[in-house]
Parts: sequence; C-alpha cells; structure tokens
Amino acid sequence: MQNPILRLLGWILTALTPRPSGRHRAPHLTWHLPAPPAPQLPHHASPLDGTASPLVRPYLLGDAESHLEARRQRERRRALYLATLGIDIGPNRIHGIPVGATR
Repeated sequence: MQNPILRLLGWILTALTPRPSGRHRAPHLTWHLPAPPAPQLPHHASPLDGTASPLVRPYLLGDAESHLEARRQRERRRALYLATLGIDIGPNRIHGIPVGATR
C-alpha cells in the first residue's frame, strides 16, 4: 500500500491545479505595470515648438529677386556656352581691376 499522505497530497494538487490540455498551453499571465512617466527635459534640450515660429521658406525668393536671379543665371549659362565656342564675354572687371579692351 502506498503512503496515504502522498496519495492525499497528489489528489489535492490535481484537484487545485489546472490540467494542461495538449502541447499548446496558454502562457502564464503576467501583470504589466504602467511605465513610469518620462522625466521632463530641460528647456534648452526640449523639442522646438513649431507654433511659436512663423512658417518661412527662405529658399523662395521674392518675385523681383527671383527674376533678377533668373536673369543672372541666364547670363552665366550664355557665357559658359559661348566659352565652349571660344568666345570670351566675361565681366569687364575682375576683383575690381578692369580687364579686356575698353569699349
């Protein structure tokens, strides 16, 4: 005959613990505590407030400035194209010194 205390303990454990049902058992539930709040950053390291600054796109020039810049770009491109043909139409002054024939 087996030990009656051992049989009683085995019966209590089987009655109180859930039986596993096959190979795929439900994982043990763990309670997750909420994460503590993040510490506040100092003012100099905090992100910038986008609403405090106006929306400015400095790469967009004003209407008159853009026309002037486009004209200068066309002059530079024309000078480069003519330089490939051997025609020099550079500026009349380079670093404040007059160059080329005077007209």
